Amino acid sequence: MFSSKTEERNFQNIVLKTADEIIVMQEANQIVAEILSIVERSVDIGITTWDLDKIAEDHCYKYGAVPAFKGYRGFPGSLCLSVNEEVVHGIPSRKKKLKKGDIVSVDFGVCYKGYFGDSAITIPVGGISDDVNKLIEVTRQSLYKGIEKVVVGNRISDVSKAIQDYVEGHGFSVVRQFVGHGIGKALHEPPEIPNFYQGERTIRLLAGMVLAIEPMVNIGTHRVKVLRDGWTVVTSDRKPSAHFEHSVAVTESGPLILSSGKTDGN
Repeated sequence: MFSSKTEERNFQNIVLKTADEIIVMQEANQIVAEILSIVERSVDIGITTWDLDKIAEDHCYKYGAVPAFKGYRGFPGSLCLSVNEEVVHGIPSRKKKLKKGDIVSVDFGVCYKGYFGDSAITIPVGGISDDVNKLIEVTRQSLYKGIEKVVVGNRISDVSKAIQDYVEGHGFSVVRQFVGHGIGKALHEPPEIPNFYQGERTIRLLAGMVLAIEPMVNIGTHRVKVLRDGWTVVTSDRKPSAHFEHSVAVTESGPLILSSGKTDGN
């Protein structure tokens, strides 16, 4: 149950959301979920990542929302579209056509009525190899393992450890250089949500927190690097990577997935 008070409370710079604010954030995240579903249905052999970006942006404005990523610190697209060994922050391009056997990670956010929504999925293009299919499923399930720990009184590190244990138990690695985050009136708010256990006491979860939890999982090494474009993050060994994300509210009755939609497959 959420607080009905309109005041904002700060806990180590973390802004707790009221029930009314969470309702608006759910509306924003449902727009994200619907557009990700449209993008997923549009993914096909031969389509460019620029085409997918245009589809998402056009639908975003139809819903009365603003693409959150476009222009953020200079990012040129509405979607982050990361193909195969690209982990996150791939730039949409007219030159990049999807091929059979590719996987594409689609990260999307909107601003709606002053609040942000944020979610991500990884989509196969045609038939993919068994090991890459396993990578996608393990990454998707690791997100839900983390969400299960979004319980009042647990610590951020409980979420991180659940993700890492599940991923590494299946022989994959979690990216350490990029992490999840709080979300609200800003796209990125405290606290950070690492996908790995750092061996230290982290803050406890409080009702009213909203967290964007987003495991990035690699087949090979956890190490990544940023390309010369200043945005695209790739695996150091150039092996495939997958990415899933949900925006989740902490409530007295457990986690509330604000961005749950048709793309969940769970």
